[in-house]
Amino acid sequence: MDNLLTGLISSKTRIKLLVRLFFNPSTRSYLRELAKEFDVSTNAVREELNQLKKTQLLKTQKSGRQIFYMANTAHSLFPELKSMVSKVMGIDQVIDGIVNRLGDLERAYLIGDYAEGKDTGIIDLVLVGDIDQYHLNDLTRKTERYIKRKIRSLVLTSEEFDEFESKMQELPRILIWEASDSNNADA
Repeated sequence: MDNLLTGLISSKTRIKLLVRLFFNPSTRSYLRELAKEFDVSTNAVREELNQLKKTQLLKTQKSGRQIFYMANTAHSLFPELKSMVSKVMGIDQVIDGIVNRLGDLERAYLIGDYAEGKDTGIIDLVLVGDIDQYHLNDLTRKTERYIKRKIRSLVLTSEEFDEFESKMQELPRILIWEASDSNNADA
């Protein structure tokens, strides 16, 4: 993970926690789940969680015997950290390099692992609109080389998306772009 965060933060576990919890602020995770996902000891994860909680970057929620950790969206540094994590994961480049250049795009969703804040190296997108597949493939190849991640796209018309939307409700997802007067991005 040679990137902006490794230059600022020496703990790889802390970086993974920031990516996992700040990319999608609705994500909540518990200690053992994170330790297993990161393949590190629960003590290493606990230490980093405690440090982030001490700085109030994380908040907790108890459910039965489990304590869930999540990003503190009210923290003054939250917007900046979320933006940094998006840049590290390459989502800003996906939006700039692909989504903003597709023309008749209505919406773009990030689904799967990345929507959960897991940097697995494969970015899954659902693109809704009338899109030239050749142009999309060209933009995708260029963006993949730049961000050093694989991008998989599912292109649907509005009608196809309406049929697919119920299945998408079961998937982790983030709306990263929607056509509007200002063409803004959530991510």
